[in-house]
Amino acid sequence: MHTVTANGAAIPALGFGTFRMPGPDVLRMVPQALRLGFRHVDTAQIYGNEAEVGEAIAASGVARADVFLTTKVWVKSYRHADFVASVEESLRKLRTDHVDLLLLHWPNEEVPLAEQIGALNEVRAAGKVRHIGVSNFSTALMAEAVRLSDAPIVTNQVEYHPYLKQEVVLEASRRAGMSVTAYYAMADGKVVSDPVLKDIGARHGKSAAQVVLRWLVQQEGVVALSKTVGEARLAENLAIFDFALSAEEMAAVHGLAKPDGRIVSPAGLAPVWD
Repeated sequence: MHTVTANGAAIPALGFGTFRMPGPDVLRMVPQALRLGFRHVDTAQIYGNEAEVGEAIAASGVARADVFLTTKVWVKSYRHADFVASVEESLRKLRTDHVDLLLLHWPNEEVPLAEQIGALNEVRAAGKVRHIGVSNFSTALMAEAVRLSDAPIVTNQVEYHPYLKQEVVLEASRRAGMSVTAYYAMADGKVVSDPVLKDIGARHGKSAAQVVLRWLVQQEGVVALSKTVGEARLAENLAIFDFALSAEEMAAVHGLAKPDGRIVSPAGLAPVWD
């Protein structure tokens, strides 16, 4: 497994995501993912499956120290006391004394960003978190988070797939020594039937989905999250490190971006996007 180095964190470049994954599927798929070779698992308080993620990691036979575990604090818990209590609850559910990466899930203007970042730094200093980061932040919010934080910010987890340009976020992240963690890589399933991606895949004996995951991890500083509830697709998603895309192929995938390519932008949570 390749790793992405960002501000002192070594993050496995391909993660197994659990968004909208019911508990029984988590219990079935996470141990299989870890046994196959995944070493990065991503969850969140709002997903409602942290307890199953913790149980699944414990049941996998893979040592906790070998798993890079990410969770995210939900926006309703950003006040200092609520934040600290929510992290304790996450650790109990995840059956661990620390997480490897803790993120602010979305911006929340109702709580000063300084308070949010201060709480992130506090739980890190207490050893409950190894690394800290943000999710769904604009570049302006990223810069403010970096300015406010004593500890390095290691990632911004954002929607990123072939139909959405993210050069501005990528460039800002690289300048700050941060990574970008890409979610919704399959663009809600749209990439699977894309003729450009299928054609590139055919040249390599790979699927369109594998091309997209490869396109992501082949970019400097990009971590990709994958998700599936199917065993065959699980192995397929992992098999992206035995081929490389040419510069022309990379450009062709970048060329699929559209002005209206963004899928995830919930009212009341989304910032003013770059």
